[in-house]
Amino acid sequence: MSQEFVIEAFPRDDQGRGASRRLRREERKIPAIIYGGGKDATPVAIWHNELKKALENEAFFSHILTIDIQGKKESVILKDLQRHPYKLLLTHADFLRVDKDHEIHVNVPLHFINEDVAPAVKLQGGVVSHTMTEVEVICLPQNLPEFIEVDLNEVEMDQVVHLSDLKLPKGVQVAALLQGEDHDQPVASIHKPKGAKADDAEEAEGEEGGEE
Repeated sequence: MSQEFVIEAFPRDDQGRGASRRLRREERKIPAIIYGGGKDATPVAIWHNELKKALENEAFFSHILTIDIQGKKESVILKDLQRHPYKLLLTHADFLRVDKDHEIHVNVPLHFINEDVAPAVKLQGGVVSHTMTEVEVICLPQNLPEFIEVDLNEVEMDQVVHLSDLKLPKGVQVAALLQGEDHDQPVASIHKPKGAKADDAEEAEGEEGGEE
């Protein structure tokens, strides 16, 4: 993990809807909570625009973050984020403390590569279908990947890539697969468009009809 994210936070004593509204309106901050790690939950306030800008980076969601509360630093991951129902505003954030000796569950984005050059696409006219864009993994904090690559270069026509086909970094497991083979869900596939399939079928029928 090459990037580092540090979020400035401030202790928050006033709680409740009224206090949260004043915080957002008057101070341009939003309420947040830090919990877990065998410690009491800590209510804090963080700058709205600072968090919003950080969220523009996909890596923010799958990184160990540092929250700096007036010089006291906590290692956390973002567990939940609430947004205004129709305004482009954040309203609340939940952060979970992490311990280097305890595994964490985190949703990590999938990066699909070699889609355009895959023979099934480039030579056979196939279309890639993405069933998932992220996957929940279990690992120690130091093993948390920023993303997982899905190489489609050797995927054949009508082939389906499943969770069990993913190449995972050392020390990383897919949460769903620990629940059994029935949870080996599809991630992506390459198929011909429906119209192309119909054309192929008609062409095959025509060839059969022309035989004597």
